[in-house]
Amino acid sequence: MFFWCGAPFIRRWWISLRERDTNMFTLIVTGTGAAYFYSVAAVLFGDRFPATLRTAHGVPLYFEGAAVITTVVLIGQILEQRAHARTDAAIRALMDLAPKQAHRVRDGQEEDVSLDAVVPGDALRVRPGEKVPVDGEVLDGESNVDESMLTGEPEPAVKRAGEAVSAGTLNTTGTFLFRAERVGRDTLLAHIIQLVEEAQESEAPIQRLADRVANWFVPVVAGIALLTFLLWFGWGPEPRFVFALVNAVAVLIISCPCALGLATPVALVTGIGRGAQAGVLVKNAEALERLAAVTTVLIDKTGTLTEGKPRVVAVEPAGIFGENDLLAFAAAAESPSEHPLARAIVAAARAADYRWPRRSISTRNRAWASRRRF
Repeated sequence: MFFWCGAPFIRRWWISLRERDTNMFTLIVTGTGAAYFYSVAAVLFGDRFPATLRTAHGVPLYFEGAAVITTVVLIGQILEQRAHARTDAAIRALMDLAPKQAHRVRDGQEEDVSLDAVVPGDALRVRPGEKVPVDGEVLDGESNVDESMLTGEPEPAVKRAGEAVSAGTLNTTGTFLFRAERVGRDTLLAHIIQLVEEAQESEAPIQRLADRVANWFVPVVAGIALLTFLLWFGWGPEPRFVFALVNAVAVLIISCPCALGLATPVALVTGIGRGAQAGVLVKNAEALERLAAVTTVLIDKTGTLTEGKPRVVAVEPAGIFGENDLLAFAAAAESPSEHPLARAIVAAARAADYRWPRRSISTRNRAWASRRRF
């Protein structure tokens, strides 16, 4: 357990000694190593230990202490890596917002190329239902572009010649031609991904404080253990060396900072990763820590808080038709449309499972309704 599960910690312990940069792992490996090798010595040479250290079952061993501490720290490292993996998954989801190919138009000929082959100045075509591959400016055509992934606004933005489009946004209706201006890591989407990556790697003030405490904590504990050894060796009962060693090892084991360097980074990485999955991008770890003291939050627009798409919440008929009738007729009329409001009406009718009205209406309207049933 100590050498196999603790191998990553032993490597960090050796690096900290070689570079004279003590940290949490310096003390953890020192304490667990002392407990382990003391227990080995007790098993091999237990008969040479003084009687005051032996019980009815022999000399007390610390194998379980070394194993438990190593396991707890290892679990903490696994949790931290899982938190990093969740954040990486959120980053990959952001990267998947951009299409893998683009329709490039040159000399009147259109060809499909990978995004790596797109350079600023290329003319690209975007068809209905496709995502914009890179940032650019519309040259020809007009369309409604869903920018909810950037703005949170459910209403598509109308894009005409001369207006800007961003990578990852969804073209909903028409076809347009635009000129690529920012490609690769220069796009707005790439900057958002970079922001999440930097936030993941940043350190909060409390984390830097924990690192500074660890830098001081390790030498202080080592000094206390050495002082304990010297005091017991100088003024303790015989055999002094054994008593001095046992008490110095006890100081090292008790002082293992299992949570000092684990709780803060795990909490920060988990918070940033969970926020990225929910669409909340954190500028850096310091901002996330300062958020704990916030009492008032101001939101710039409602689109920031909504789902990014409209839905029907109420139907108020006026005239001869009832609520069911009106919603059914509206859904039949809007079913061919790709507009978000049209989709919301159709989705509401399907969710409610509304049927055509049974009341007496004109034969012409009933025949029309039967043909338009969605």
